[in-house]
Amino acid sequence: MLLTLAATACSGGPPEPARLDTKNESCGWCRMTVSNARFAAQIVVPAEEPRFFDDIGCLRNHLRERPAASGAVVYVADHRTKAWVAAAGAVYTRVAGLETPMESHVIAHADAASRDQDADAKGGEPVPLADLFGPGGPPGDHR
Repeated sequence: MLLTLAATACSGGPPEPARLDTKNESCGWCRMTVSNARFAAQIVVPAEEPRFFDDIGCLRNHLRERPAASGAVVYVADHRTKAWVAAAGAVYTRVAGLETPMESHVIAHADAASRDQDADAKGGEPVPLADLFGPGGPPGDHR
């Protein structure tokens, strides 16, 4: 693990998302187990352990109280594919009837095409990035 952190710190680019262990990671906000990768999020900071979240609402609450460190990148899981995508470039949808771990009812997708292919997103309302994370959005890649 130390070698991985050292290599990441020296790589020069933004930190990559970490691998989620759904049996052993707990949420950095509510402390529940991050057991469903479809709703997960993470904050990655060079030379630090990643911080995982079980719900986008937990990530939002954490960032409101504790802004991310310099150099941090925030990732969210694409609800359809479970692939990590930069939170700053993701598409968010609130689906009132969809149960999420902490009942935020918010899911993320890499783009509108992924959202449109996800049956769980049907009938949901778009959520602007600023509504979730404030005017600056989450730290990281803002492509």
